[in-house]
Amino acid sequence: MFSASLIWYALIVVAVFSFLHGLTKKKKKLPPGPRGVPILGHLHMLGKNPHQDLHRIAQKHGPIMYMQFGFVPNIIVSSPQAAEHFLKTYDLVFAGRPPHQAAKYLSWDQRNLSFGTYGTYWRNMRKLCTLELLSSLKIGSFQPMRREELGLLVEWLKHAALEHVSVDLSAKVSSLTVEMSCRMVFGKKYEDKDIDERGFKVVIQEGMKLVAIPNLGDYFPFLGVLDLQGLTRKMNALSKVFDQFFEKVIDDHVRAGDQGPTKDIVDIMMSIMQSGGTDFQFDRRHVKAIMLDMLAASMDTAASSVEWILSELLKNPRVMKKVQKELVEVVGLDRMVEESDLESLEYLDMVVKETFRLHPVAPLLIPHYSLEDCTVDGYQIPKDARIIINTFAIGRDPNAWTDHEKFNPERFVGSSIDLRGQHFQLLPFGSGRRGCPGMQLGLIMVRLIVAQLVHCFDWKLPNNMLPSELDMTEEFGLVVSRAEHLMAEQKYGHIPDPIESFNLVYKKNDKHKSWIDDASEQMGINEFNLVDLDTGDDGDNVDGNENLGDASNVNFDFSMTETPSFVQCEGVGEFMTETPAWIRSNPC
Repeated sequence: MFSASLIWYALIVVAVFSFLHGLTKKKKKLPPGPRGVPILGHLHMLGKNPHQDLHRIAQKHGPIMYMQFGFVPNIIVSSPQAAEHFLKTYDLVFAGRPPHQAAKYLSWDQRNLSFGTYGTYWRNMRKLCTLELLSSLKIGSFQPMRREELGLLVEWLKHAALEHVSVDLSAKVSSLTVEMSCRMVFGKKYEDKDIDERGFKVVIQEGMKLVAIPNLGDYFPFLGVLDLQGLTRKMNALSKVFDQFFEKVIDDHVRAGDQGPTKDIVDIMMSIMQSGGTDFQFDRRHVKAIMLDMLAASMDTAASSVEWILSELLKNPRVMKKVQKELVEVVGLDRMVEESDLESLEYLDMVVKETFRLHPVAPLLIPHYSLEDCTVDGYQIPKDARIIINTFAIGRDPNAWTDHEKFNPERFVGSSIDLRGQHFQLLPFGSGRRGCPGMQLGLIMVRLIVAQLVHCFDWKLPNNMLPSELDMTEEFGLVVSRAEHLMAEQKYGHIPDPIESFNLVYKKNDKHKSWIDDASEQMGINEFNLVDLDTGDDGDNVDGNENLGDASNVNFDFSMTETPSFVQCEGVGEFMTETPAWIRSNPC
């Protein structure tokens, strides 16, 4: 326990340092910013959602803004033009990462890619990850696994649909990304209890929150030893959990040796480590640091992205229907979505972009760090300043986006803006040297999961909740998720909008069955054109109010279940519809 005199001594030192720092600051032409208070600077201005607070403050002080958090100078960037200065024009100057207490404990003294100090080691490690761990070939090798895991979720949802119960989509998507991530990184699934009694997701989320929480030790370095917030104790305990589990994973791989045609990410890293084929130090600490990087990126960010996209689709049923229509046109109704379909799903891509614009999962990215003094747009940016890119604010910049608060995927029609960091209006994965190397994998997972869930099921909010009533409150962390889990009800299958007519294909020698008299009224279809499957000849045109059997001596028995957007047909046999069809096949 620290004595009161020691704490008072520390505060006096802080006050003196703050005064001297203020004198130095006045000599430089720093960016504008709000008036701070002694010692704290501007820390008191940050609440539960710092990205929203910084956006609000920047609206008054400008897109390049200076704020002092304790002893640490911070530059807040809130417009596309300003972001381009820091991430492209002066990319090398701002390629550093600041000292970070949480990264020190949770990434083996910043040996990972996310928080690694810029230099020779980091450049070599990024090259290794890009060429060996996250190449297109490697990502493609895990495609069957992703299909299998997604298929398991679809089967579970089909059974849940029969029971007419609400589904916790947040929890199910989170579990799916955990399973996918474990199999890609470790080569197999581990039970939650293997890492900790709290489970994979909870432990990863705890780590992400510890990284994001403002830590006095980061802003007043000599106060770190006091651990006034208790964060160091929590980080130390969590680091032991990760270390013990990852040691077990590595030992399992060493015992198993080189088995199976598809190597997981740990296999590749262990092979590199044991061969000594690198020009830099690469040992178990580095393997563990990269493992945690891969898990956190593929689990938490992918799950939160899917969660926000599905939230916006439930809040905007028109958009949901348009995505479903595109899926019917591109994929059809007789199979699951494949990863090869994703590039053809242009409207889905617009939906993903629009969701990332309004809900960037890492709204403040990871802070950059100025490696030397630099002048940007006439302002002096001091060495050792933290650069905070507020992608939340950039996505709401009225100079970059019309109707910036409105969810409107159509804004991307004919637009060249993409997600790869070349267009600074949209930076969910960052840009430049520090851009996310796992972007390709992340986008595949997010788009595939959303596409398959929307293709197989019709979704609506539970308990007759209106779309406008869906709570979109955020919970801040390094990754921002929904404050409340997303609950929804699903029905297996969906149909396109009602059509006027279609071709009904049949075999005349099939057993006669009876037609449900009011089927055409339920379906909203005015005319059937009968086509002989054997000859291809057109048959009689049948008014929807007539009995189909009377016109052709062929009767059909459809078991109908009708809702405003769903018709289920059973016992169709060899009778089918040609495109456009009202019958919903079951591709899943």
